[in-house]
Amino acid sequence: MKRLTKQDIDDQLKGLKGWEYKENYIFKNFIFQTFFEAFTLLCKAAFIAEKLDHHPDWSGVYNKVTLKLNTHDAGGVTQKDIDFAIEIEKSM
Repeated sequence: MKRLTKQDIDDQLKGLKGWEYKENYIFKNFIFQTFFEAFTLLCKAAFIAEKLDHHPDWSGVYNKVTLKLNTHDAGGVTQKDIDFAIEIEKSM
């Protein structure tokens, strides 16, 4: 899969509130009211990862979740990463 240019990434992130590009990945920090809400996002992300066959780097501490996306084989961000972010946003 082809790596996206910074301009391509910036253009696509305009429609994804809170998502940012840094070096070779996109990421978003989520803060919830409760641990359960944060864990629910991780569960949704797991189902999306299986559906898209694309797995994020994630971390969760109590009510905070960080999702980081990049395509290791491409050495950066590809359309797969953008698609994952779109699916996460749809699930919210």
